[in-house]
Amino acid sequence: MALSLFQQLQLIWDYHLLNQEIKKSDAIFVLCSYDLRVAEHAAQLYLDGYAPLLIFSGAQGRTTEGLFHLSEAETFANVAKDMGVPSSAILVETKATNTGENIFFTQDLLKEKNIKVESLLLVQKPYMERRLLATFLKNWNDIEFCITSPNISFINYPTDDVTFDHVASIILGELHRLKIYPTLGYQEAQDIPDDVWEAFENLTQLGFDEYLLPE
Repeated sequence: MALSLFQQLQLIWDYHLLNQEIKKSDAIFVLCSYDLRVAEHAAQLYLDGYAPLLIFSGAQGRTTEGLFHLSEAETFANVAKDMGVPSSAILVETKATNTGENIFFTQDLLKEKNIKVESLLLVQKPYMERRLLATFLKNWNDIEFCITSPNISFINYPTDDVTFDHVASIILGELHRLKIYPTLGYQEAQDIPDDVWEAFENLTQLGFDEYLLPE
């Protein structure tokens, strides 16, 4: 029986999720975006004692230009402060515009501050967990790390500001990057099951192609 549109999207959403066990770490490293629920999740992890340091990284990207008055990192940091995280426990990196830069600029910031970390708790949006794994394995694989995201289901992820069609298009864009970026040296290759890629091809033909890489 053929899968429905929603079932195919759910298949891809589930593939992006890693469902890793989170561990106490030297720092919580947050890759910022438009989704303030990620900031809230990271701040709660700090408040729950998972790490003594909270790092926010992000300038402004395609989805946040004009949305925030400050950089993504500064906006996320303000969310954390409002939740009770002290400023002294927060580092902010405001130049990164992609995942690779999140890593490289944060490495530089830690060196500048003479802060050594041997383990990181990485925080991202749910549909970016796998690509974060692939990018870290390529670019920062000499430390221990685990990955987490807000516990939000696919059906509940859209909001008044983030439509269903946007979420559908962007999770396909993330899968396309998992396919293409290893060939460019940006990340480690991930095994993409045949049924997941078949769903990708079906859905892009239906027009969910806004965030695909250019041919």
